[in-house]
Amino acid sequence: MRYAICNETFEGWDHARICGTAAELGYTGLEMAPFTLAPRITDVTLAERYKLRQQAEAAGLRIIGLHWLLAKTEGLQVTSPDTQVRQRTADYLVELAKACRDMGGDLMVFGSPAQRRIPAGATREQAVGYSTDCFQRALNGIVDAGVRLCLEPLAPTEADFIQTATEACVILERINHPNFVLHLDVKAMCSEAIPIPELINTHASRTGHFHANDANKRGPGFGAVDFVPIFRALKETKYAGWVSVEVFDYTPDPVTIARESIRYMRECESRVPV
Repeated sequence: MRYAICNETFEGWDHARICGTAAELGYTGLEMAPFTLAPRITDVTLAERYKLRQQAEAAGLRIIGLHWLLAKTEGLQVTSPDTQVRQRTADYLVELAKACRDMGGDLMVFGSPAQRRIPAGATREQAVGYSTDCFQRALNGIVDAGVRLCLEPLAPTEADFIQTATEACVILERINHPNFVLHLDVKAMCSEAIPIPELINTHASRTGHFHANDANKRGPGFGAVDFVPIFRALKETKYAGWVSVEVFDYTPDPVTIARESIRYMRECESRVPV
């Protein structure tokens, strides 16, 4: 497996220090949250993007992509009934894709629960239509940047729309483009009625990225989720993407989180027959 970690885990750290520490602990990829760089990704200059990339590469890391795409932005909504809002959102997604490319990445995880809510008075089917339209407006720009958009289901406690892998696949089928794929997150999958290994197997052909965490919002091995069957399913389905650690509880500290998460994942992976 190729292991990455999300940069916001190291809150307040200098980018070069994050890269050096992550590499020392055994990670080869770094996933970036745009809000850690600037209020808007367009505020990050091309020179700054290249510097971030160079610092990562100097440490032996690759910036694999972006997540938390629309976090802390205003006026953007993929499910808006307003065509102009959807167009602005699509345009911003394209800007994110360009920045992702400039930093050396090729994937973007679309979670952003606040920017994909079902509008007041709208049906779920209407929200599917609005979001599909928004993504299709961004499609050409995302493809031109050489980036894949990974659509992330989230638990009902976090989002009222795209709550299951099956629901995400409805939108992906409508878009019907190889640059739009499924993202699977362990914490989110814990909320589904279907066991995680079964979800991995069922959606293997569409899965483009994978987040490792626990239902308790901490890192792998910091809770009750057993990763051995998860890694068994990933290997059986020949998953070749990144396994990226994303946590929401930053205790006890970033180094412990990063070190113990990769130690536990490697241990679980070693227990799966080749």
